[in-house]
Amino acid sequence: MPGDATDAYAADKLDPALIDGSGDPKRLSVHAHTTELPPLYNGEPVAQSEYFDHDLPIPTQEDLATLRRVSEKIPFKAYTIAFVELVERLSYYGTTQVFVNFIQKPNPGTSTGKALDPGADNAQPGALGMGQQASTGLTTFNQFWVFLIPLFGAYVADTYWGRYKTIWISVLTAIVGHVILTASAAPSVIAVPHHAIAAFIIGLIIMGIGTGGFKPNISPLVAEQIPQRMYVHTTKKGERVVVDPAITTARVYNWFYLFINVGALIGQLSMAYAERYVGFYLSFLLPTVLFCATLPILYVCKDWYQHTKPEGSVLGPAVKLLMLGTGKRFSFNPVAFYKRLHDGTFWDDLRPSTMDPATRPAWMTFDDAWVDEVRRGWKACSVFLWLPLYWITYNQLNNNLTSQASTMALHGIPNDVLANLDPFALIICIPLCDIFIYPALRKAGIRFTPIKKITAGFFCGSAGMIWACVLQYYIYKRSECGNHASDCPNVDINVWAQTGAYVLIAISEIFASITSLEYGFSKAPKNMRSLVAAFALFMSAISAAIGEAFNPLSADPLLVWNYGSMAVIAFVGGVLFWLSYRTLDAQEDELNMLPTGHLGTKAQSQDIENKLNGSLDEKHSM
Repeated sequence: MPGDATDAYAADKLDPALIDGSGDPKRLSVHAHTTELPPLYNGEPVAQSEYFDHDLPIPTQEDLATLRRVSEKIPFKAYTIAFVELVERLSYYGTTQVFVNFIQKPNPGTSTGKALDPGADNAQPGALGMGQQASTGLTTFNQFWVFLIPLFGAYVADTYWGRYKTIWISVLTAIVGHVILTASAAPSVIAVPHHAIAAFIIGLIIMGIGTGGFKPNISPLVAEQIPQRMYVHTTKKGERVVVDPAITTARVYNWFYLFINVGALIGQLSMAYAERYVGFYLSFLLPTVLFCATLPILYVCKDWYQHTKPEGSVLGPAVKLLMLGTGKRFSFNPVAFYKRLHDGTFWDDLRPSTMDPATRPAWMTFDDAWVDEVRRGWKACSVFLWLPLYWITYNQLNNNLTSQASTMALHGIPNDVLANLDPFALIICIPLCDIFIYPALRKAGIRFTPIKKITAGFFCGSAGMIWACVLQYYIYKRSECGNHASDCPNVDINVWAQTGAYVLIAISEIFASITSLEYGFSKAPKNMRSLVAAFALFMSAISAAIGEAFNPLSADPLLVWNYGSMAVIAFVGGVLFWLSYRTLDAQEDELNMLPTGHLGTKAQSQDIENKLNGSLDEKHSM
């Protein structure tokens, strides 16, 4: 049966023509191919071949338990992909940076929406004058949209187009959306607000489709460029260390996220001043032009990248497998149902090798190892289910904290420039963590695992919201209009008092957001990496939907309750997350090194069965 090979019949199972469906037109001997061991060999599970398919010293179990873990060198081609992400994020955040002022603030009387006196301390650009609730609603919708579409973009990539082609088409789509957004801010269109908001929403939707196809595929693509080899290395100082692909993946995503925030910082800072001094059309036009720079890079580097081919629909079998296992254990008694789901045999009973071929479902055309990979993928997805309770803290950067800044003493700084403290803090803190803090923890024998990092992210996000809550309390206390501060002249609290909230949220991103990228890549089946990444991104869409429920609190006089609620939700979410997943820390190596599974067609599965049965018949006749 598929996935239940033994030494005697391993060669039949290793035939690449059967594994990847590519065929074997030259009818080569199986020994002429590069092959990998089956999921079970000599009665023992086999780790992923890419981890140990090399001539370097392979670590023993004792080595894994006692030696310090270090990273492989990151190849240059990974940085080219990170640069593409940098430019895409520059275009996205540069555009979204001015959304609040474009929607919320009234036109000060200029044709482009720029400030009447850009050099004045409290100069304020504006365009449509629809108010804070409208701006919060539309920016929250955008947040929901750009993190909902990745599910579709990932499905297309994993099933039909592959990551590279999906990225290419998504970039072209996003550029079209950017062009329409630019048109919505043209002076002649701004003059008719109903036309401007209609064009704005259309551009928002189209740009979101492009962004949604880009995001879930670019992060797995960058990690696939790094060597996935685990081996023992002796340093120049004579220390034996384990070169761990999981550490390399974590480092890649640290620097990938750094590139993201360099792009975000440049985009947000420059476009905030562009709207202030020139107008909104320039804030939308410049990101559009810069985004076009990704096209030649993607084209030139195409053959340089490591590509993962699409393998047909993998989401369907994965969902069916989960539903089959759940159906077998269903009970109307919730206590009994819970115990059956968590008795430790859920996935073991779904292995093809444990089922009678006569009664096995026709869609079960995969091997035992693929079941293990799906288990790992669903585990990762279940971890991500808690992230919306974290992301609601980050989402405050895009709307309410920008509005809060507009009620404070700006001293010549645009109110939407303060949001750049978040990427600025990340640009400083990410290298500190990657070069100094994380290696020091590993050298001290402290494993700051993904589960611990994400938990810390919840608590830091909660602390950021406590800071914002206290600051909002003092804004109300010192405003001439009391708890309707937005209706009065700005209070005398310096806008830089927001720094603490932005820095705490930035630190929380290092722990929670970066780690979710790393966790999704390392725990997902190879042919489901985009889908798992999309699922993690979709959690931001869920948080945006939660944010919509809190939209009534996003205005005076309830903003203290808004920030306080976010703080409590994030803190409680962190506690519950840790209690639910603290046991996964001990399974990190096991989950990272599961055997590579294979998903084929029914014909390929039947062909394997026939060959195996033929070998058995031949052996018995001898």
